[in-house]
Amino acid sequence: MPLAYGLAAVVGLVLCLTWGALQVQVTLAGFLNGESLWSKAQKQAVIDLTAYARSGEADRLEGFRRNYQVIRTDRWAREAIDSGHYDKHAVADAFRRGGVIPAAIPGMIFILDHFAQAPYVGEALSDWRSVDTSIDELNTIADQLQRAYAQGPLSPEEAVRQRTRIDVLNNFIQPRSDDFSLQIALGAAWLGKVLFISVLLTALLASLLWVRMAQRILAGIRGTEERYRLLFDSAADAIVMVDEVHGRILGANRTAGTWSGRDPHGLVGMNFHDLFVEGSMRSAGSSTIGLLRAANGLVRTVETHSNLTTWGTQPMRQAIMRDISDRVAMEQERRIAAEALASVAEGVIIADSERRVTTVNAAHTRITGYTLQYLQHHRFDELRRMADGSPLPASIWDMVAEGGNWVGEVQSWRSDGSSYPELLSISAIRNSEGRVQHYVAVITDITRSKADRQRLEYMVAHDPLTGLATRSEFQRHCAQAIEAAGRISGAAAVLFVDLDAFKAVNDSYSHAIGDRLLVKVAQRIRRELGEQDVASRIGGDEFTVLLGGLRTREQAGQFASRLLQSLSEPMLIGDYEIVMSASIGIAGYPLDGADPVTLIANADAAMYAAKTQERNTFRFYTPLMHADARMRLMLGADLRQALIRDEFHLVFQPSVELRTGRIVAVEALLRWRHPERGELMPDEFIPLAESLGLIRRIDAWTMRAVCAQIRQWDEAKLPPMRVALNASAATFGHPGFIDGVKQALQASQVSPKRLLFEITESAILRLGEATEQTMHALHALGIGIAIDDFGTGYSSLAYLKLSGIDYLKIDRSFVMDLPDSANDVAIVEAMLAIAKSLGMCTIAEGIETAAQHEFLLRAGCAEGQGYYYARGLPPVEIERMLSPNPRHEPSRLRLVPPK
Repeated sequence: MPLAYGLAAVVGLVLCLTWGALQVQVTLAGFLNGESLWSKAQKQAVIDLTAYARSGEADRLEGFRRNYQVIRTDRWAREAIDSGHYDKHAVADAFRRGGVIPAAIPGMIFILDHFAQAPYVGEALSDWRSVDTSIDELNTIADQLQRAYAQGPLSPEEAVRQRTRIDVLNNFIQPRSDDFSLQIALGAAWLGKVLFISVLLTALLASLLWVRMAQRILAGIRGTEERYRLLFDSAADAIVMVDEVHGRILGANRTAGTWSGRDPHGLVGMNFHDLFVEGSMRSAGSSTIGLLRAANGLVRTVETHSNLTTWGTQPMRQAIMRDISDRVAMEQERRIAAEALASVAEGVIIADSERRVTTVNAAHTRITGYTLQYLQHHRFDELRRMADGSPLPASIWDMVAEGGNWVGEVQSWRSDGSSYPELLSISAIRNSEGRVQHYVAVITDITRSKADRQRLEYMVAHDPLTGLATRSEFQRHCAQAIEAAGRISGAAAVLFVDLDAFKAVNDSYSHAIGDRLLVKVAQRIRRELGEQDVASRIGGDEFTVLLGGLRTREQAGQFASRLLQSLSEPMLIGDYEIVMSASIGIAGYPLDGADPVTLIANADAAMYAAKTQERNTFRFYTPLMHADARMRLMLGADLRQALIRDEFHLVFQPSVELRTGRIVAVEALLRWRHPERGELMPDEFIPLAESLGLIRRIDAWTMRAVCAQIRQWDEAKLPPMRVALNASAATFGHPGFIDGVKQALQASQVSPKRLLFEITESAILRLGEATEQTMHALHALGIGIAIDDFGTGYSSLAYLKLSGIDYLKIDRSFVMDLPDSANDVAIVEAMLAIAKSLGMCTIAEGIETAAQHEFLLRAGCAEGQGYYYARGLPPVEIERMLSPNPRHEPSRLRLVPPK
């Protein structure tokens, strides 16, 4: 507004000066007009007077008088102004009668009154005044001529004389009249310049003053704008100016750019709502809350306040956004804390520094039945006592006041008067000075948890199946018995009981029947126990018995005899009657050990000796038994290194076609070249390998070795023959067995039809449904399958219906007494009939005599193995026997007795 006012003042001043200049120009025009009229009147007066002097015509005299009157009127007005005392109206009227432009009259009066001595004006007025006398003389001449003509015609001499006088006066007036006109013109030109320069300087000065004022005002505006921009950009809140009509951003401060991850200028033109996560904006009273999304994906919660204003003529909304992420997080934390306090399963009590209750949650009311209204007038420790019934001691409050947290079990009361065990946790909230301001107590009803703990303690200490003690509980009782025996110089004994052939029960019946059998065994063991005796189950079918208060070790032997007798009695399990036996090892304190672990280990060693030497008996521990156990441990350690050291090798026992005597197959037999014990047979290390989890690695080695040997024989151009190899149940039922077979065949380029897998009857039963799947997979590959040791298991004949079984091997136990044993003859003939009806090829094992060979040939057996033909031979011997050009060809292989 100051700039507008200043500009208006400058324009007004320029207009005023212009108007003044115009007025001066009008005045000068009046001067020039007056000069023109005066000069014209003077000239016309001379002309009219000269003509009158020549002709005496009255019109000429009247014309002179009229022009003279104009000159006279101007002269009077001039002289009135020069006197300084004049009537402006009279002077103006005189100039008006003289023919001056009315608009110029006031200016002429002002100049004649105040600028009579101005340049050019003074000279013009001097010229004007200098002719006054001459004009008066012209009037005198006119009077004389008028009187002369009144008397009669004027003589020529007089007329010439008067005209001469007129010419002389005219010659005097004319130069001065011309100079007057010149001075007036020069004065007008000079005054025009003066007026132009004055107007120009005045306009420049006024413009300069306006510019200076504008600079100061703009500097002030710029400073104000910079301060506003500084405040705008340094504001902690994000500020955005938004076009109310289109919603586009017109401006934004630095905070808005930082929060949005963009340059503030880059926000200009964007739609304001594009800054927020879609659908996140919600109304919150007079403001809105939304999620502001940055360019890098960071999201923050902002509260937006907006007000409508006008920017020029454009409606605009100013949006101020405040980051409320911390506030929202705190509100959420408070809400979560409140909800957690209300929904937590444990009861929560908040009390003041005097332990008077101020707040409880719903769980506390549910547990105790007390409402907050009732508890607000009581201390929360009034309803609680220690487990022994005494009040809560002062040491609790001292501990909490010192910054600790007290947790303990107390006895608490409900609103109905009943009591219950409670786990109480007390902590304190302090003020800024460190004094206790509130107590926070968390209570938990542990009625059920105590019962669960007792039940858990029982479960930890007792076997869940049989109810007997566990190993740890047994060792604890054993330690107590040893300590008691040591005080009275008595004795104690530990019996290690292992059921004989329990695995066969599981395989033949089911694991459920096996579990029920173990329960029966536990009942019979418990039936034989005395008051100081403890029994435990420490493994699948392994039990231990602690006999305390003994005088001699022989008393433990008597107990073992009674226990064996009790366990050998038939047990009725469902629809089955099962007869069991057990092997028992005995180790006594103080002779065989002074701690529970030693006694149990020694009793285990004695049990192993009983099971190895004679089942269904007991043995007392001797130090030699541990030597055998250590030997087994050493053998197990060596077995782990046997594969790494390549100590295994294969021998091959031929399988002969009984009808022709031709070798049609060989069976791969595994041998172990032990570096110290020499060559070991499979029966000496295969069970140990199965217990150590090494059997699958050994089977995989055997598979690769057999395929490599077949490949070597094929390269030697030997007649193609079938090679049989044994597969353990662990290998046969493993998910990767088939893939391993495929890889071995592919690596050696051996046809699958060259292989025959032998699997025992018990292994088939143990694998269950997985057996049939594996057999189908092998049959699809073209690999044959044989059932080994047929007739020695505990199953029915149902598994013979499984598809994929190609061969049936008759166990040596049915062959060794042929043909003298009628029972064996009947059994073998039945087996051969079954195999023939099922389309299976039969192979008899253990043929050692010609009589056995002849009987099996007549009975229809297809193939045979045994020492009657050959023992297990190294590969080179098999190659020599099957070579197309042998050095000698015996008609029949001789019986080679085993080493």
